[in-house]
This record gives sequence, C-alpha cells and structure tokens, in this order.
Amino acid sequence: MLEFLTNVRDFISQPWPWWVGGLMIALILFLLLYFGKEFGISANFRVMCAADGADQYADFFKFDWQSQAWNLLVALGAMFGGYMAANYFAGDDGNIAHVSAATVQSLNDLGIPVEYGKVPLVPDFYSWTSLFSWRGLLIIVGGGFLVGFGARYAGGCTSGHAISGLSALQISSLIAVIGFFLGGLFMTYVIFPLIF
Repeated sequence: MLEFLTNVRDFISQPWPWWVGGLMIALILFLLLYFGKEFGISANFRVMCAADGADQYADFFKFDWQSQAWNLLVALGAMFGGYMAANYFAGDDGNIAHVSAATVQSLNDLGIPVEYGKVPLVPDFYSWTSLFSWRGLLIIVGGGFLVGFGARYAGGCTSGHAISGLSALQISSLIAVIGFFLGGLFMTYVIFPLIF
C-alpha cells in the first residue's frame, strides 16, 4: 500500500500537460450548467456573511444562502488543495516558481532582483514585514481593497465572470473580463513600475 501511495504522489507531483486542466474546467462547467449552478469564489464571502447573520444589517445579504452553500466546498477545496500542493506535492524546490528567463528579465527590469531558477513562489513584498512599509501597505492593503471593491462592483470575481459567466455566454461577463484584462495591463505596465 505504501508503494502505491508513493507512486500516486510521484505521478501527481509531476507537471501535467496544460490541456488536462482545460478539460477538467470544461467538464466541471458542463456539470454546473447542466444542474443550473454558477461558479465563483467571491460569492462565497456573501454566503458566509449571510449565514452569519449579516442580513440583519444590510439588504445585500438578504437572499437564500442555503441554495448556494455548495459553493463553499469550492473555496474549501481551493484552500485544502493549495495546502496539499504546497506541503506534500511541491518536491524539493517547493518554494521556487518555475518561470522563463524572459519573466526573470521582466522582474529585474521592474526592480525586483531575482535569478533564473531561484524565483520565490511568494515574492518578498508579500510578507508581514513588508506590510509595514509604504510599498507593502499599498500593494497588500490597497490591492486587497481594490480587488474586493472591484468584485462587488462587477457583480463577481475573475473566476465567476471569466470561467462561469463566459461559458454561459453572458454579455456582462464578457464586459467584466475585458475590464479585468485592461486593468491588469494598466497595473502591470503603468502603475507597477511606478511603485517599484
């Protein structure tokens, strides 16, 4: 049995082809559409708040949250899967991001000193110590606020619109995804170089 589990771990820890993820996403979305469900991570925060009694304080949380409680399993699975991947399937270089030489050069051009083959999975500016610098405060707290505000204003997050909404052929999701990409490009090529 131990040998079987070792073989499974070795198989899972090897990089899979990109198309496997695409097929899995397509299969899950087909099942969600078939059963009349929608996928999205930010919706979980609304469900959790409504379940904890936030409907007494704001009309936004007055809805049938029990019908969307299944989506909490998606968030739990993302957390559990991330933990498992980081702690059990990462291999010997689990804290290293495997990126191209061009990405390393782009990071160096932005003023983030990294070496090829030694790029940390979590950049140094995402840490408790950097949170108390102006740059860290701006990126972590300011970015978090903008992501939360943007997800609420757009009526969903990137996963909800780009994966679930586009597969359901929703025009509002197409507009939101175009906005996400334009905002990401503006952040990458205009704001990010100013910060660093």
